[in-house]
Amino acid sequence: MAGVNRMAGEDTSFADLGFLYRTATGIGSMPHTDADAALRLISQTLPQGPHWPQLPKRGREEGFIRQHLRLLEKMELLQTAEDPPFFYDREDDWPARLERFYNLCLQAEEEKDGGEALRFFALPPDSAGGFYSFIREGWFSRVPVPRYIKGQISGPLSLGLQVNAADQTAAFYRPELREIITRTLALSIRRQVRDLKRFSLPVLIFIDEPALLSYGQSAFVSLSRAEIKACLGEIVAAITAEGAYAGVHCCSGVDWSILFELPLHVVNFDAYNYFTSILVYSAALESFLQRGGCLAWGLVPTSPEVETEDGASLLRRFNQGIERLANKGVTERRLREQYLLTPSCGTATLSTAQAERVYGLTADLRERLARKSGK
Repeated sequence: MAGVNRMAGEDTSFADLGFLYRTATGIGSMPHTDADAALRLISQTLPQGPHWPQLPKRGREEGFIRQHLRLLEKMELLQTAEDPPFFYDREDDWPARLERFYNLCLQAEEEKDGGEALRFFALPPDSAGGFYSFIREGWFSRVPVPRYIKGQISGPLSLGLQVNAADQTAAFYRPELREIITRTLALSIRRQVRDLKRFSLPVLIFIDEPALLSYGQSAFVSLSRAEIKACLGEIVAAITAEGAYAGVHCCSGVDWSILFELPLHVVNFDAYNYFTSILVYSAALESFLQRGGCLAWGLVPTSPEVETEDGASLLRRFNQGIERLANKGVTERRLREQYLLTPSCGTATLSTAQAERVYGLTADLRERLARKSGK
């Protein structure tokens, strides 16, 4: 196996990313209500890079936003019964609630072996059934053994724009609330990585940040590039501090330079619907690849268009995309070596049959490229 597992605190450098190159994995959400059925599909189609499934059709608590709000609710910082959820930051005892929160954070950050404080930040079993089914699987005993396993977490911007302050303004705009969200996610992902590392396999974590699309839009003019990078950087640091590898998934056209400037190992883009969005950032992409980064192509559509595509048509798209990027100055050899394949987004909005086709096409495309390269 090209990659090795890393202990907490060990370096996860770009020189180690050979185990990711030319593989395939999924994004997260799936339409299944039965976790075992979802895991069978993942195991059959993504044996090199299985991921744990988010199953929002089991209930809204398993959605990728609400999955991470339960921790704040348990700390009595957040009201989740209403939409959108909101913080209790106008309550008279808010300072006391904050003190309890930060004391718990400090305890969790100081624990070296995952004690009670860090366990508090674990994904709640009643809102992450797919995760707990995944970690009960014997991935290390599979033949072939996966090259890595993948987890995911909500991005701080996406969470911060979906949750409000008590006055109904988005929480991300409030420094105090933004810090609470970011710190909670950082500790939650540290706990998740420790759970996933029980398989003695490399761990890849995607930060799912669809709201990055908001940056630069007139309705979100007050969003700060520096604040977005700082929050994402804190989550990346938490992932790498645990010896795991960090990526970001965005399912639309965004300012990709924000991500290429972060110390990410993987950048995942929707190459089916928004390929042209990355052409503008070809110089930043070239720098990212030069330092060993892996570009994850979301080439398999997670829309009804999946019915009209096949492995051959998606392979043509991949080759055409590489040609266009190479014409913009990106080294073709790196593009053909340092890639990872994914669906364009999660599959939760599709039927089970369509999701099966998405996963099957992802596997087919990977196999076609492997045959072509002889690797």
